[in-house]
Amino acid sequence: MNRPRHRRRAGDPPTFPAVAHGHGHRPAGPAGRGVRIAIAVLLVPAALATAAALVLLAPWSGVARTDAAASAGPRVPGHVTTVTEVPCDEADPDADPTGCLQLTIALTGGPVAGQEVRTVLSKGMIRYQAGDDVVLVQSGDADDPIGYDVVDFQRSTPLAVLAALFAAAVVALGRWRGVAALVALGLSGFVLLAFVLPAILAGRDPLAVAVTGACAIMFGVLYLTHGFSARTSTAVLGTLASLVLIGALGAVFVEAAHIVGASEDVAGLSRALGTAVDGRGLVLAGLVIGALGALDDVTVTQTSAVWELHAADPGMRPRRLFAAAMRIGRDHVASSVNTLVLAYAGAALPLLLLFSVAERGLADTLTVDVIAVEVVRTLVGSIGIVASVPVTTALAVAVVTRR
Repeated sequence: MNRPRHRRRAGDPPTFPAVAHGHGHRPAGPAGRGVRIAIAVLLVPAALATAAALVLLAPWSGVARTDAAASAGPRVPGHVTTVTEVPCDEADPDADPTGCLQLTIALTGGPVAGQEVRTVLSKGMIRYQAGDDVVLVQSGDADDPIGYDVVDFQRSTPLAVLAALFAAAVVALGRWRGVAALVALGLSGFVLLAFVLPAILAGRDPLAVAVTGACAIMFGVLYLTHGFSARTSTAVLGTLASLVLIGALGAVFVEAAHIVGASEDVAGLSRALGTAVDGRGLVLAGLVIGALGALDDVTVTQTSAVWELHAADPGMRPRRLFAAAMRIGRDHVASSVNTLVLAYAGAALPLLLLFSVAERGLADTLTVDVIAVEVVRTLVGSIGIVASVPVTTALAVAVVTRR
């Protein structure tokens, strides 16, 4: 028996399949020759400029070590065998007998592995216990049994287990696309560690380094994860336009708000390098790189939404297609902005607690330099994310309706 089929009347609105928030999608159809040429005209110069900037900004001679860094001893692993309460000043018989802790540590690496060292710590410091695996720094002669200071716990094993669980979860859900995402994540880490950090330490302009590194990550991650297609290229164009907007707005408002980036971290970096560090440039660099991840998510999802809506109704006019995709984009951008705000608020939580204890007003707290940095990062990044939705949607509609 033939089943009756539902026919859509001329005045009825088109029905679309549900478009979920995600990057999974069916393969995109081939783009027309004119579309491919237009995309190449826009993206090829950007890719060549990124490659040229990578070469020009890279510190080919390496980063010189300062005297402080050169004098720091090697880090060696150790295992705490005993912890004993001792006076903080053993030469003072009237000293509090329970004021400090003496740790006996068996060295498990380094030039004198197998030997035991002893060090005294205040109880007010991190509380170490017998059985803890710790990291020590040599503070004297390698043969000196007391020439080592405890600086931290060993964390390599739990972090490696956590990374393995993360990789397994991504691959289990995404399969080959998950593998590509992990490779893309490795590429992002490589660009940050091999280019961005050394270039900034070598004295290159932090904003120029951050924009170059972000563009390199953008090209590599998006094409590696989603393949070479007109759809991916559209997402790349939307991300690139939004990055330019974020960099420009960040430069304007960091200057207007007189943000100097004079945090304790910057001061410590200046002491370690033995030279002044451009705190304002570091703020701008962190702003651009921090917003890139959210931008990738928004632009790829918007492009996929346009393609899926067009596949559901190829005869839809561009204006209606843009309006339908923007309805999806409004929901997505609302959650993305909230995510960005909470991420920056979480990073600044200790400072917020400190100012709350000091009973400073909200306006007074938000205008302090270290908090204003996070406010500018949040608002400028959010503006870039909001702008990326109509920009990417318009680009995607222009491309998909001219295939």
